[in-house]
Amino acid sequence: MENAIKNIQPLFITLLLIFSLAGCQKTKPLTDDTLVTSLVDGVTLTHRYAITPPQTFTPINEDYRALYAASLMSEPDFGGKIVRTLENGETYVALGQVEHFWIALADKGQQELIGYVPLRAVVKSSLYADTVRKDSRRIRKSSKNKKAVKNICVTLGDNSKACKKANENTWIID
Repeated sequence: MENAIKNIQPLFITLLLIFSLAGCQKTKPLTDDTLVTSLVDGVTLTHRYAITPPQTFTPINEDYRALYAASLMSEPDFGGKIVRTLENGETYVALGQVEHFWIALADKGQQELIGYVPLRAVVKSSLYADTVRKDSRRIRKSSKNKKAVKNICVTLGDNSKACKKANENTWIID
């Protein structure tokens, strides 16, 4: 009887090891493009693994337009990585406002968080035309208020000349 038990013990240990390892599944390694979900302030966000989930989140879910070609960051801070650049005037979905007054964005018609931009980089779509119009008026006014600076030019040989502004010391050879 003892011999039978001694013969069964290695077989039992081998079977136990096989069954315990059979339940283990190899998980795929996470890459930057792997989609993950995060729960922040009761809201589930879907995003790439490369995008850091925010610490706070206040939902917006409205169309916003880019005021300039801003850098879309991997975290709501300038210390993050640049994920891509916004297209000036393009429409995006502002998913919500996060810490440091940054906006979490998704591509138009999508709900997947693609990154973060500072609040000043985007504006509600309904306010875009007025914002751009006000900004262009301000630019025109400031350029009219500048006094005309006279250029001083001298000829250097047959086909070239050097010029400088009257209030500067830098000559530019043309």
